[in-house]
Amino acid sequence: MTTTRAVWVFAFDGVRLLDVSAPLEVFATAGEPYAVRVCSPDGRDVRTSCGLRIGADRAADAVRGADTLIVPGAVDVARCVAAGPAVAELAARSARVASVCTGAFALAAAGLLDGRRATTHWEHAAELARRHPAVEVLADAIHVRDGEVWSSAGVTAGIDLCLALLEEDRGAAAARAVARDLVVFLQRPGGQSQFSAVSRTPPTGHPVVRPLLDAVAADPAADHSAAALARRAGVSARHLARLFREQTGASPGAYVERVRVEAARLLLEGGASVTGAAARSGLGSDESLRRAFARHFGVTPSAYLARFRTSSYAGDRA
Repeated sequence: MTTTRAVWVFAFDGVRLLDVSAPLEVFATAGEPYAVRVCSPDGRDVRTSCGLRIGADRAADAVRGADTLIVPGAVDVARCVAAGPAVAELAARSARVASVCTGAFALAAAGLLDGRRATTHWEHAAELARRHPAVEVLADAIHVRDGEVWSSAGVTAGIDLCLALLEEDRGAAAARAVARDLVVFLQRPGGQSQFSAVSRTPPTGHPVVRPLLDAVAADPAADHSAAALARRAGVSARHLARLFREQTGASPGAYVERVRVEAARLLLEGGASVTGAAARSGLGSDESLRRAFARHFGVTPSAYLARFRTSSYAGDRA
């Protein structure tokens, strides 16, 4: 006789619909022995961030013996933080706990991530690290397991997370079967940095650093060596390196490479060849571009383009 595994998804007003539906779909597709249900703070329906209402099966304080508790995220991180106390109580009655996207903020507010590694949506990773210094935030991870606490990157990464949970429970074959049914990767290549804007100019008004950042953004292919930047700013290379780390969190060389990789990414998405993107972004050669892409995105330029240049299918007709 197969023992039922209870999977509870904790939903609250403002929750992202896909953060809730993705786990439900994975475990429902897996079928037995999973029993998948939704709970809410008071047992009432909740309204998602897109306006769709989700029915709740039970109030959170009535949930007992969850094998897996999944905490989705919200566009408004404050809603996740406010859910912290309820999540703490639910987690105390759950065998394992997982967050999707900014649901990590609820886990952190509940004290479940202290001393652990975790991830969240790339856009909020720095904020999670700032708010919770006791958490080791892995900003590029698709999902992270630390003991019986799991976390995932943004939105659709909840599918990756639940496939990993399924694989732990029932093995790779079962997880692979669900992945095929949902037409997704069992394990997608690369990290979540391939989905992010890696070189958004930092919001600094420093009189030395700000003009240099603007110059790099305006013409990534120009000479932006540490020596050239230092001469332009009228300071020593050593002093400039210290200022860059204080204001951007990176060395001048690392910052310039991030901007160039971002420029190359946009050029490739716009139809440029690898050679053209390498030259116009300042990365130089095809090989330099490939190495930079591997460092920042965890994939080759061709693999990136296969997923991000277009959503059209080769057999589509206009």
